[in-house]
Amino acid sequence: MKWLSLLLTGVFFGVIMTKSEAVSWFRIQEMFRFDAFHMYGIIGSALAVGVTGTYLIKKLGVKDQNGNPIIFHDKDKSFPRYILGGTFFGAGWALAGACPGPMFVLIGKGYFPILYVLLGAYIGTILYGVLRSKLPH
Repeated sequence: MKWLSLLLTGVFFGVIMTKSEAVSWFRIQEMFRFDAFHMYGIIGSALAVGVTGTYLIKKLGVKDQNGNPIIFHDKDKSFPRYILGGTFFGAGWALAGACPGPMFVLIGKGYFPILYVLLGAYIGTILYGVLRSKLPH
């Protein structure tokens, strides 16, 4: 039953991402050129839902699916770390035309060249894991 709920959640996510055009290469390039508000509206809506959800989880003491408390840890507030990471993330997003969530939606829609982007993201994740101790944090 757990796998079915995860599958249905993924399908719902894919439908929402497709219908909102968040997986559209044109919409993403439009955002990076500051030509339209469309993607900023989607990102802003997601931010509002995330902030509200986090507040409610903390306030109501919501537990995870196994009954364990959900714990939020404070983040390291290293400005250069976030500038460097955000720059790499944004550059990859602009070049590929997709961030991690839409990559899987595009695979589900049959756009298989995005597998090269997914492979690059996977290699980048492995590389970060290998180099993490040598990077400034």
